[in-house]
Amino acid sequence: MKLVYFGTPEFAVAPFRALLDSEHEILAVVTQPDRQSGRGRRVRACPVKQEAQKAGLPVLQPLKVRDTEFIKELENLRPAVIVVVAYGQILPPGIIHLPKCGCVNLHASLLPLYRGAAPINWAIINGEQKTGVTSMLMDEAMDTGPILLRKETAITEDDTAGVLSGRLSEIGAELLLPTLQGLENGEVKPRPQDGEASYAPLLKKEDGRIQWSKPAVELRRFINGMNPWPGAYGFIEKERVKIFKAVPEEGNAEAGVVCRSTKDRLIVGTGRGCLSILEIQPSGRPVMPVRAYLQGRRIKEGMRFSDQEHI
Repeated sequence: MKLVYFGTPEFAVAPFRALLDSEHEILAVVTQPDRQSGRGRRVRACPVKQEAQKAGLPVLQPLKVRDTEFIKELENLRPAVIVVVAYGQILPPGIIHLPKCGCVNLHASLLPLYRGAAPINWAIINGEQKTGVTSMLMDEAMDTGPILLRKETAITEDDTAGVLSGRLSEIGAELLLPTLQGLENGEVKPRPQDGEASYAPLLKKEDGRIQWSKPAVELRRFINGMNPWPGAYGFIEKERVKIFKAVPEEGNAEAGVVCRSTKDRLIVGTGRGCLSILEIQPSGRPVMPVRAYLQGRRIKEGMRFSDQEHI
């Protein structure tokens, strides 16, 4: 089929590569505009744009996807289908209803669970045992369209949002070609979403604030779900630190208070049980093992982690 691919971040790269290796014809690739990133605030092309440029494909980067000139440009391409994977803007009806075979979206959850912008993070934070990728036909609401295919994967205790995202991206790549083939030959029939819906709202930087009064088991899931972005964080002696890996420990201690600090162990009390911090990032420094952090920072038992900078 002739298609246009909408995608922006690393998650959308594996499905895009699957299309490149297929018999489908990619007419154009649509990504978010280039943005500043990193310490030097350099303007960088997104991962999908980089892949598209390597393949010699035209790249469109509308500031607003609702722009009438952009929609006319799509109409002139006359795609049979539009594939959307983590593009980053809500598509208007003029695009959703443009291709004859519709807009196919890969969503990183088992719909109708975790509709919204951050399904991978919230599935980990909420302690789900499994998740997956759903291919669906888009409609005018958010992630409510009929299901085409889906594939599951287990969520392990060690899965971070970054690790799980990589696995789901590969699953999406495996799911996309059978979805398009089945849609083209009529073997895959769209079916309405069934069951109670849940939602995964967009995460903001401040959502990473650690609430030490929660149980250690929940905090481990929270830290994993916030890794790599926005990062789970707290304050110790007014120093802001991000925590990227931690495991529950047996024991009782006041929530947020350091109950053990040695040359290679940093254990903090929580609302239930304790939390052993394994990887940490001081302000302005790279992520490091807790042993390296403790070599350069004197942390004493009784010191307190807070969720407020001024405490």
